[in-house]
Amino acid sequence: MPGGYVLLVDDDPDLVETLTMVLESKGFEVGKAYDGIEAEAAIKKRRPDVLILDVMMPRKNGYELCRELKSNKWTQDIPIIMLTAVGDAVPTTTYSHAEGMSMEAEDFIAKPVDAATLVEAVERLL
Repeated sequence: MPGGYVLLVDDDPDLVETLTMVLESKGFEVGKAYDGIEAEAAIKKRRPDVLILDVMMPRKNGYELCRELKSNKWTQDIPIIMLTAVGDAVPTTTYSHAEGMSMEAEDFIAKPVDAATLVEAVERLL
């Protein structure tokens, strides 16, 4: 079992629960947050080994949080996997491909999320 503490941040509670079950079944400890503000508080309490971060969330989106974490000396080396449905939705949102490409995240995984792909990405980053 690989182990490690993963913080999962997404505003879809059903997805969070599903991915939590998948990750825990592979031996990971999983923390949960449902937007960027909750994620910041969770990171201050316990620094994750890997952060799984949705792009489109209320209050503070994944792009904003990723940018802040990567510019902070204490959090800049936390590996970040961005989950995004933005690729298909860009024309109808305020998000852009350029903004996504400028992120320093270690990986991008498209939604709907393939559980095996996500587990492989987490294992690779640990």
